[in-house]
Amino acid sequence: MHRKTAVVLGATGLIGQHLVQDLLENEFFVKVRILVRRPLTLKHPKADVQVVDFNDEKDIAARIDIGDVIFCCIGTTRKKVKGNKTAYRKVDYDIPIITARLGVQHGFNQFLMVSAIGANPLAANFYLQLKGCIEEDITALPFESIHIFRPSVLLGKRDEFRLGEKISKVVIKAISFLLIGGWRKYKPIHAAEVASAMVAAANKEVAGVHLYEYDEMMKLQAS
Repeated sequence: MHRKTAVVLGATGLIGQHLVQDLLENEFFVKVRILVRRPLTLKHPKADVQVVDFNDEKDIAARIDIGDVIFCCIGTTRKKVKGNKTAYRKVDYDIPIITARLGVQHGFNQFLMVSAIGANPLAANFYLQLKGCIEEDITALPFESIHIFRPSVLLGKRDEFRLGEKISKVVIKAISFLLIGGWRKYKPIHAAEVASAMVAAANKEVAGVHLYEYDEMMKLQAS
């Protein structure tokens, strides 16, 4: 296995923070290029922090440079965009798609992204519909391998407080033991486990499109 350069979108999020740390500690990655909106203090010989204007496609192209693997954990919330669906789409859809297309042009061969359980372009729910559209358009791109991760409720400590998410965590953790059979995919999963599974999938270097729900992610991160 050759040593790789990674690009990370969404490095400051719940999964992204764990992902960056895992990549910096992983022997198969020699450089981790982190694209962020604002300066990020991170001192590590493998870390390459790039402040990017995500509204400028040329700037994105210049910042991703060349490499092997793109990891996408980027996402926003309705609260942050004040319920504006156009602004929501700009972050959750436009940035990943534009970066992925540029990644193909720059010779990247793998794209790994965090989606959501229930993602479907025909879903009535705006969030799940948007995630489904992203999946559909990403899988149409000519990467050698594409890995899509569909977690349910994420466990872990966020820097920001989200009341709705906190309530969901309490409820779903309480009934988690009831989620068996086809319902297992809705089991809560730690953000660190999703990150670990993403790195493991990238290191397998298997061609094609691959989808991971709860059981598949748990097997990957344990391998």
